[in-house]
Amino acid sequence: MSLPFDGAITEYYQNGAPDDVRAAIAEGSKKDILSDSYPYEKRLDKDVYKDIMQPLQEELVKLQADVKETGKRLVVVFEGRDAAGKGGTIKAMTENLNPRVARVVALSKPSDTEAGQWYFQRYVEELPTAGEIVLFDRSWYNRGVVEQVFGFCTPDQREKFFHQLPEFEDMLVNEGITLVKLWLNVGRAEQLRRFLAREEDPLKQWKLSWIDVEGLKKWDDYSDAIAETFERSHTPCAPWTIVRSDDKSRARTAAIQTILSSIEYARKDPKSIAAPDASICGGPDIWDV
Repeated sequence: MSLPFDGAITEYYQNGAPDDVRAAIAEGSKKDILSDSYPYEKRLDKDVYKDIMQPLQEELVKLQADVKETGKRLVVVFEGRDAAGKGGTIKAMTENLNPRVARVVALSKPSDTEAGQWYFQRYVEELPTAGEIVLFDRSWYNRGVVEQVFGFCTPDQREKFFHQLPEFEDMLVNEGITLVKLWLNVGRAEQLRRFLAREEDPLKQWKLSWIDVEGLKKWDDYSDAIAETFERSHTPCAPWTIVRSDDKSRARTAAIQTILSSIEYARKDPKSIAAPDASICGGPDIWDV
């Protein structure tokens, strides 16, 4: 079977990855958590996950109905390390929702026209109207992290971004939009293990890109850019919630609990939502480099 990028991810695993990362992958079983600092050793049991997720799905349907009925506007920003589980978490959130109410936005590389516009302009055009939920699968934070790591923007452009960002997000909130910012973070060994699995799976190879392959070599650069982004964009008006996603099931439930807890809606049942697991979900202080 032909591997994408000529097997560059396997090549990195065999010859480029740090010894401790390679050893963690080689020695870990499928259900093992590979990060020593993660608070659990094993993945959440599937039956337990289903029992937690069922009432959360029912609450999401209630939220959708209320948003449509009252004209509320909700924006959820999904950011995170590559392979941290953003797509799976979005899918878990939307699987029982009406796509006419809950819309996913995943913008591609800017066109020449968009590149000449105000940086936030193409994101503004995707903001929700009354009665709509918009989920950004990556967002304006590309400039803070990915563009910095790969040199896709100049230092002046990035500095202007951080200068304008607090006021931009403050305007969204003051306009009445509920803004939830989620950062899914995954450990280095788990990230590589997920990339290796994608490389071998013909049904998931499309998820891989040149950015993913090259990004494996830039872990520290990413860490620096992420840390600075949290420092400059975690504000009282628009705080970050960090979800450690080495276990996808725990991450999905914590992310959905965070979203449901961030907005009021009719017939809300706090007992069905419960508080997110504080050992894997919280502010930037729980971010694990």
